[in-house]
Amino acid sequence: MRRASVLAVLTILALALAAPAGLPQAYGQNGGKPPVAVGSKAFTEQLIVGNMVALLLESKGYPVTRKLGLGSTALAHAALVKGDIDIYVEYTGTGLVTILKQPASPDPQATYDTVKRLYAEQFHLVWAKPWGFNNTYALMMRRADAERLKIAKISDLKDRGRDLTLGATQEFLVRPDGIAGLTKAYGLSFKDMRGMDAGLMYQAVASRQVDVISGFSTDGRIPQLNLVVLQDDQKFFPPYYAAPVLRAELVQKSPIVLEVLNRLAGKINDSTMARLNLEVDGKRRAPDEVAAEYLRSLALIK
Repeated sequence: MRRASVLAVLTILALALAAPAGLPQAYGQNGGKPPVAVGSKAFTEQLIVGNMVALLLESKGYPVTRKLGLGSTALAHAALVKGDIDIYVEYTGTGLVTILKQPASPDPQATYDTVKRLYAEQFHLVWAKPWGFNNTYALMMRRADAERLKIAKISDLKDRGRDLTLGATQEFLVRPDGIAGLTKAYGLSFKDMRGMDAGLMYQAVASRQVDVISGFSTDGRIPQLNLVVLQDDQKFFPPYYAAPVLRAELVQKSPIVLEVLNRLAGKINDSTMARLNLEVDGKRRAPDEVAAEYLRSLALIK
């Protein structure tokens, strides 16, 4: 019995010692690359770029967990700071105004420099290089109505908005760079304002449930539904250039992660992003399929 007990103890000790030793070996199978949780907000463009992040990292051997479609900016940012995710794609103007509560700037480089510095100081987060497209907010209308009412600029709504209904996301209705700041800057008032899902706004304006929507400048449904984007003649909306934001811990563990994500720097312009969005919203293709197809076209993945 004593011999059996000794053997049992030795077996337990051997297993205990083998477990830690086995972890680096398994880790080494990924080339020393840490696991990465990739998140996104919950609208089409975010699902596409979130998949691009995941696919780029997977192509370089990173074990990736997708946590896409988290919801609003506040939810995605909180998940990143908390460590529930390691990366998601954010917009410079959103980071500046919504997260950092800084005044908007029309200068794209100044906006990027500010968010990069303050995110590092306040949240220990790192901004990668912008991918090229500027998905700024935009007010838009049915083209026929805009022409009939002679509305080409947002300022033209000052006298006509009181007869029109605005459709906007719930987030736009509460953001400082949303309806509160916009109506103050332009002196606007609307007959009614309705909060709705981002995916429903375009159908709402097309079906005349609302007259004006706060859409996104890279949305492929703008030409598809024959909408016209009103000129932001007061330059109210800041630049919203998209770029991955990462936890500093991830960059410290694996600095090459920035090089991987920066391979898309400047590679997606506004019209390209609109086309990719339309592939999902208009043709009902899967966001991961559209993301993979575009990355293959650039020879960034196989």
